[in-house]
Formats: sequence, C-alpha cells, structure tokens
Amino acid sequence: MLAAQAVAEPVRIATWSPDLTRAGPGLLLRDILRGEDEQIAAVISVIAGANPDILLLTGFDFDAGQVALDALAARLEEAGAPYPHRFSLRPNTGMATGLDMDGNGRTGEPRDAQGYGRFAGEGGMALLSRFPIDLPAVQDLSPLLWKDMPGAELPQVGGAPFPSAEAQAIQRLSTTGHWIVPVRWPGRQALRLMAFYATPPVFDGPEDRNGLRNADEIRLWQALLDGALEVAAPTAPFVLLGNANLDPADGDGRSPAIAALLADPRLQDPRPESPGSAAGADTGHRGPPALDTVDWPGAAEGGPGNLRVDYVLPSADLTVLASGVIWPSGGAALETVRAASRHRLVWVDLEPDR
Repeated sequence: MLAAQAVAEPVRIATWSPDLTRAGPGLLLRDILRGEDEQIAAVISVIAGANPDILLLTGFDFDAGQVALDALAARLEEAGAPYPHRFSLRPNTGMATGLDMDGNGRTGEPRDAQGYGRFAGEGGMALLSRFPIDLPAVQDLSPLLWKDMPGAELPQVGGAPFPSAEAQAIQRLSTTGHWIVPVRWPGRQALRLMAFYATPPVFDGPEDRNGLRNADEIRLWQALLDGALEVAAPTAPFVLLGNANLDPADGDGRSPAIAALLADPRLQDPRPESPGSAAGADTGHRGPPALDTVDWPGAAEGGPGNLRVDYVLPSADLTVLASGVIWPSGGAALETVRAASRHRLVWVDLEPDR
C-alpha cells in the first residue's frame, strides 16, 4: 500500500500598517524594550492572534542594526509568535536631498527628503518570516528615479517641472520602498514577495505631486511584470503586498491605478472581508464596505472615512484557501485592534505549490 502523500499546511501571508513609528530615532526601540507602551502591547496581541507565517509591516521605523525589529520579534516570541527570519532595508523616508522638494522655498524639512520623514528611516518597512529569506537574491527597486519610470507622469505648474527641474532630476519614485524578496517557503519554488508602501495621494497642492506619485508607485508593479524595467520580472509564484494608500472606488487619489492592478490577470484579488468594516459602512461610499482595511475619520470630521488601502495579491497560479481582515465588529477584540492602529491586518492563506 502506497503511503499517503503529505499535505502541506496552508501558509498565511499578511500585511499591516501598525503605526510603529515615533517622533525621533531610537524612540521605537525604547518603547518596545520598556514593555509599558499600550499601543505596542496591542500590536503584539493582534499579530499573535492572526498568527501569519509571513508578515510585512509598513510604517515601522528603520535602524541600521535592525535592533528595533529584533526587539519586536523577541516580544512576539514571548507571546507565542516566533519569527526567526527578519528583513529590512533603509527606506527613502527621511533620506536628505539638500533641495526644496515640495516647492515651499525652504530646504531641510521632512517633505524635502526623498520620502516624507522627520529623520532617516522614519516609517519604513519590515518583514517577519517563519521561512528562510534568500537575502543575496533580494532586489531593491527603491533607488529608481521617478523620471525613469516608463510613462512617468511628473507634476507641473504652468508647463514647468514642479518644484524644479533639479528636484525632478534626483527624485526617487518610491516614497518608502519597493522590494522583491524571495522566501524559501514549503512550495517547490521560492515565493517572491513584491512589497511596497506608497505615499498618501494628499497633502500637496494643485500640482497633485503626491497623487501622481502614488499612482506611479502602484503602476510600477505592472511595468515590472510587463518587462518594461531594467530589473527582470519575477517568476511565479509571487505575492504583491503592502499599503497602496489608495482605494479603487472611494477617497482621494487616482483610483484607476489601483483598479488596474486589481484587474491584472497575472494577479488574483482574494477580496478579504471583515465583520467590523461591514458594520462601519460610510454613507455615500461606492466600494463594498466589507473590504475596507483602514478606519479613518468620516466626512463629518474632515476625513475620507473607511477605505481599502492594504492589499495581499497572490499570483494567478497560486491557490487561495481563505482570506480576511482582522477587524472585529465589537467587544474587547475591537478595542485591541483600535488601540494598535487605524489600519487593520490583512491576511491570505495559500496552498504551497507542490
């Protein structure tokens, strides 16, 4: 009698913006080590409860020694969620340029960095994994200049480059970063994670600098898959994940950019839902409220309301077993996720390609 073929366990992949950023360098590490910060305690509770095998954090302060990330991992291991493999790169946030990048006539301010940041590394990205990461094979697209993006739509005022030709000559496309990270998961081939964290398409002027940049940051992935960049397109299987800061139907920004990505036949959209987002539907929104991933103030408070901005999009060849958003409809669990972040953790369970 032949032995039954082993069935691979589902692999849970998630992304989340847990607001693990502070007002200066080293302060996040301080708060993690003290063990007294209620927000960090809530973050740990949410991650341990969701129990993803691979987790991309967006909005996590970077330090060169990865000390804060290691400290968070130690806290997570104490909570029963070990992540022996971790990865981060210096983000474009807070990277000084020496130029006036926002057109206000001053230099050296947070908006004059390659990506908004009060200090180098503010609000970067970090990857936690239970599977080995192929570090030598990581590809970092973050240095790509915006002007070199195929079909780039750069801001102008009166037909002139905004804020200046000199600024556009050095402006990187990625606000935070775009990575391709191979992970040696249980499948036959490495799983390539296409990770990013785009700028909010607001906080600018009529030139729509942030709106244009946000759209091109999202469009970069399709340009990559089309073979339009100098970097080779990743082979399947892959998962595109992160914070796009753009909803396909509601809020500010150039929604067709994310709508086109979601409709790309090389990807699949599991459309993760939650009871909490469905219960908090905003009047006048066109998109399905059950898909929302962030709890922003509504129109009465001058905000856009709940939106879908965080995504986990597997390649079309992968089998999706389940998906969801950690957004309870009430009780203590809802209070915990609210204490952690306005964003909600988005997860997708995949069957390894054996």
